[in-house]
Amino acid sequence: MYTLYKKYYPYVGPFDPCPPIRVKTYSTPPNLYVGFQPYNLPQFSPKEALYKGTLWPAFYDPYYNPYEKPMREEVQ
Repeated sequence: MYTLYKKYYPYVGPFDPCPPIRVKTYSTPPNLYVGFQPYNLPQFSPKEALYKGTLWPAFYDPYYNPYEKPMREEVQ
């Protein structure tokens, strides 16, 4: 199973002037995991496709800022 968010652990030097970010994350687009576009994929309606930026739900990837997500969880 694949995930759209990957993480890596950068090197933290002993003399870094700022507090380090120990885990960094990045987003990968869904089209990396589809070798070719299959026939008869489901489609969004034209209005919804313009809103989401793609015609096919398989290629839709909403962006969530990894630093804002904990703030949303605190509010709820």
